[in-house]
Amino acid sequence: MPIDSEQLRRGAGRTQVEHDGEWAIRMIPGGTSLKAYRCPGCDQEIRPGVAHLVAWPADERGDLSDRRHWHTSCWRARDRRSPIIQRSRSAPRYG
Repeated sequence: MPIDSEQLRRGAGRTQVEHDGEWAIRMIPGGTSLKAYRCPGCDQEIRPGVAHLVAWPADERGDLSDRRHWHTSCWRARDRRSPIIQRSRSAPRYG
């Protein structure tokens, strides 16, 4: 089977079942990450060129508009972390 360059650019996807629901996960390779994003786990920027993942609800709770870009380590630690970090109103927001 030939390699699909568009699939390679988007990263590999999978479904993951956690205590908080079923999540669609896509790994984003560093070489294909072209924009900056804000990680909801640590509230820090994910710079272009940094490998990370995108997660969104895979069940009836959400759709693709609920996608969030996470540092891989923040996604793994999201159950052990409390939401204590709050961004100021004047901080930049990333889509």
